[in-house]
Amino acid sequence: MVNKMIKMVVGGARSGKSSFAEKQFHNKNDVVYIATARVEDDEMKDRVGHHRENRPDCWRTFEGNYNLAEAVEDEKHYLLDCLTVLTSNIMFDMTYKAKRTVPDAFEGDEKISSELQKEVEDKIFKEVLLLMETVEEKGYTLIMVTNEVGYSLVPEHHISRVFRDIQGRLNQRVAEKSDEVYLVSCGIPVRLK
Repeated sequence: MVNKMIKMVVGGARSGKSSFAEKQFHNKNDVVYIATARVEDDEMKDRVGHHRENRPDCWRTFEGNYNLAEAVEDEKHYLLDCLTVLTSNIMFDMTYKAKRTVPDAFEGDEKISSELQKEVEDKIFKEVLLLMETVEEKGYTLIMVTNEVGYSLVPEHHISRVFRDIQGRLNQRVAEKSDEVYLVSCGIPVRLK
């Protein structure tokens, strides 16, 4: 693969998308792994541990969901894994933590207004776009991993549907700005763009 590019890798859960993305930098030492996961329970601790074991020790790790462009330093290769977790974390921060939801007609459920949905989507896109622009300005390479969340059933709950919709639109926006887009299914990558 050619250097100095913005690439997006999309696929379902356990499709092999992260492995494919990591393999693009298999012979590189100057790689920054931008980790968006928050370790808040044992399952996530195990998932993060698995990802750490599979990447070289020489790769620098930047952990966070905000100010992603701050990860860009002298290294020439950046791998963000993943946009889906980034979306869920920022969506959580902007809705639940900020207490900006309104009661829904169903007892115990909460509804996220269309205005807040747009605000969440735009906030996430701005974070990602700034990272993309920073990497591009320096002539570096960025690979972003994301989930395809629209191939399954329509989620039963409002918040799940909102998440799916935000993620789907975000994937479209990021794909449009990317030089190359790959879909990974069953461990097999297919170039879409």
